[in-house]
Amino acid sequence: MSPAIIKSQDFYQSQANPSPGTAIEPPAAAIVQGFAQGPNPNPLPKAFQPLTIRNYTIKNRIWVSPMCTYSSDDGYATDFHLAHYSQYAMRGAGLIVVEATGVLPEGRITPNCLGIWKDEHVENLSRIVNHAHKYGAVMGIQLGHSGRKGSTIPLHLYGTRDTLHASDSDGGWPNNVYGPSPIAYDDQHYTPREMTITDIGAVQQAFVDAAVRADKAGFDVIELHGAHGYLIYEFLSPLSNHRTDSYGGSFDNRVRFLVEIIRKIRQVWPKEKPLFVRVSATDWVEGGWTIDDTVALARIVSAEGVDLVDCSTAGNDPRQKIPLAPGFQVPFATAVKEQVPEILTGAVGLITKPSQVSEITQNDKADVVFAAREFLRNPSFVLSTAHELGVYIKWANQYERGRVKTK
Repeated sequence: MSPAIIKSQDFYQSQANPSPGTAIEPPAAAIVQGFAQGPNPNPLPKAFQPLTIRNYTIKNRIWVSPMCTYSSDDGYATDFHLAHYSQYAMRGAGLIVVEATGVLPEGRITPNCLGIWKDEHVENLSRIVNHAHKYGAVMGIQLGHSGRKGSTIPLHLYGTRDTLHASDSDGGWPNNVYGPSPIAYDDQHYTPREMTITDIGAVQQAFVDAAVRADKAGFDVIELHGAHGYLIYEFLSPLSNHRTDSYGGSFDNRVRFLVEIIRKIRQVWPKEKPLFVRVSATDWVEGGWTIDDTVALARIVSAEGVDLVDCSTAGNDPRQKIPLAPGFQVPFATAVKEQVPEILTGAVGLITKPSQVSEITQNDKADVVFAAREFLRNPSFVLSTAHELGVYIKWANQYERGRVKTK
């Protein structure tokens, strides 16, 4: 006789084999009822072929890109974050990367950004991870430091003030904004103080401590935020790094800050867990960071234990001239993939249609696709992509009645 009450953890766990987003052969009834045209394609489209990285096999290659949501208080994850990330897990995302999370309080972009600089942050983050795991999602967290772009107001307040500055009364830290060199991003941001060698060591240790906390929270993947003009990238680019010591000047010196962080994290981050790096593959400014630099960096970080380079661009100089178009950043991921075959690559940026996902993955332009705003518009992007590509995948049992019939 079935029990009258099912424990919630057992009930949810029973939904996960196979988990939502996994390609499965359609049952005969699904074909008869018009929910599948027949057996799945053989071979499967690459977007729905599993990908193994270290000890993890990820069920598909459509992943949720980290996106700031400005919904924290003192760095704590809230019920909003639990609901926000759970929706992607329940709808089949293979891997979900939690938004940029500050390794120090002054490492946040805004006073409302997530944090992981103290042990008390772990409990709320682990709730998110544990629930997503019940639906078979691999969970990542993006560890970052805002550098000279810190102590700013949240996005929803843009246009309501004359400046982006977050003052002391806003919960900001105007007197503790720092970077590799005392160069402001623009007049909307605070001018940073130049970091000392002691500062550099302290921030690197903060990344290490955050990695330990991420492991305690149950995260499977760490992505280091080395893009978009935040601290790690500020060291990489000659436009923002004018130092004359061992952390500035030559290419090898400018990448040193990141490489040392990677080495230190790999000492505490379990060897079976993947490590990613997001970079801006170009500044889109003459004299700045280039794709050639990104390729060279990819070779270095691969040797240091990084498994994937997530290729974005820009965000470090207001003079940037970005040729916005669908998939405009994909060629950078392709360049890294072709020239550094030992490391995986992720494509990101204006990827909004299933046809783009298919074209990128089928033609080996990148190993995976990170979708961002499309997931905000359509949390079921994995499900709709499968439908468009003619792949029958598992839906969460609770949502099965919403499955769309084939064309």
